[in-house]
Amino acid sequence: MSVHISPLVAQVEFPPIAEAMSWIKTEPGNRELLNMCQAVPSYPPAEILQDEIARLAHAPSTGGYTDIFGIMPLREAYAAHISADYGARIEAREVSITTGCNQAFAAAIMSVAKAGDNVIIPVPYYFNHQMWLTMMGIEIRAIPAFSEGVSHPSPELAASLIDGRTRAIVLCSPNNPTGAIYPSVILNQFYDVAQSAGIALMLDETYKDFRPDLVPPHNLLAREGWQNTLIQLYSFSKIYALAGYRLGAIIAGKDLLHQVAKVLDTMTVCPPQISQRAVLFGLTELNDWKAEKKAVMRGRLEAMRESFNSPDLKYKLVGSGAYFAYVKHPFAGEASKSVAMRLARENDLLCLPGSMFGPGQEDYLRFAFANVEEEKMTLLPQRLIESQ
Repeated sequence: MSVHISPLVAQVEFPPIAEAMSWIKTEPGNRELLNMCQAVPSYPPAEILQDEIARLAHAPSTGGYTDIFGIMPLREAYAAHISADYGARIEAREVSITTGCNQAFAAAIMSVAKAGDNVIIPVPYYFNHQMWLTMMGIEIRAIPAFSEGVSHPSPELAASLIDGRTRAIVLCSPNNPTGAIYPSVILNQFYDVAQSAGIALMLDETYKDFRPDLVPPHNLLAREGWQNTLIQLYSFSKIYALAGYRLGAIIAGKDLLHQVAKVLDTMTVCPPQISQRAVLFGLTELNDWKAEKKAVMRGRLEAMRESFNSPDLKYKLVGSGAYFAYVKHPFAGEASKSVAMRLARENDLLCLPGSMFGPGQEDYLRFAFANVEEEKMTLLPQRLIESQ
């Protein structure tokens, strides 16, 4: 007799990136794969950061545990960074370092909601958010993430779905998968909705470093009493090219973090110490390197957008920004997974189908362009036109 499998886990689809990677042809003589599947930069960490990591590996103390919330110098440095970036005043005690942003989301959700509760989230959504909510038995109340000519969800619609079991509104900006950056005024309206209802506004800002200018993306962290409503999530993976080092962060009020500590301690006890000290080095020493890589990503974004100007291309760019392009494919009535699999197997172009990002997304594909060099972006329209 086989072991019993939790029905909550069993109903979750297999991890999308792993499934998509299985579509790649492996026959000898294949032309170069244009891999636009996973949001990861194509370049390695800064050379001086790699040297620092090597040094840390030989330090006598870096194999030990740290505080559940991470080492205090990193919490202080990140609080100072966010304070400067957002025009706010964040304290180190309002920061928790986590083992990746996925853990930050999981711990934050577990601290505010339980099975039978519901969370409002725009669709298309980041699939790992949906996966965790489903495994927790938390209902997803979906609202459209965009509509004709509008690249953001509706605060009014979110407000209409709130009931006595609603525990949070979850937003991601810059958005994964559409790339859209939600205007500050819209984020403030969502904050007002959440505050009025006494629920959390959970804002995943993993891609904040790749916004188009240095203007603060919102003023929520400067609002009086934000600690009672806002939970900000972040990942250090993208800006420092440290995806495999698994480090993220939560900014929240101390009462919420008191509960988060219980979850984090049970999951991983503490974040990896070498990763923490590497990011601390990055926050203090890599400003010029980060500026250079932001410029690289802006170049890739513009090259990707330019590639959709081809008059022969029937695929339509719906949204783009940060690391992502959300694209409407021309095959009406065909499942997005079928289109994505065909692109991988026949056109050597790997992307993700819209169906992996929620209901009603069969007409769309997500392209993660961060790991494609600017000079290779001309391959994208060529391969798409081949498939038409």
